[in-house]
Amino acid sequence: MKNSLSDLNNHLFAQMERLSDESLTGEKLQEEIHRAKAVTGVSSQIISNARLVLDAEDYSRGLKPGDTPDVLRVGKANGA
Repeated sequence: MKNSLSDLNNHLFAQMERLSDESLTGEKLQEEIHRAKAVTGVSSQIISNARLVLDAEDYSRGLKPGDTPDVLRVGKANGA
């Protein structure tokens, strides 16, 4: 399994190529459309997560040591 944003980009372009296949019609086309919707849904979550990580990194750079909210600390959960 590949897990980088570059791999995600490759998967999205591959999905676009499959959707562009003019030989797909009827049920096969509908299956590919259904698959594309699933892929884009998961992709959106992956991209949102990556954005959150980047935003947290930007935010944490502006904090003094010890000022990081618990939710952003590794190994901490809701102030535990």
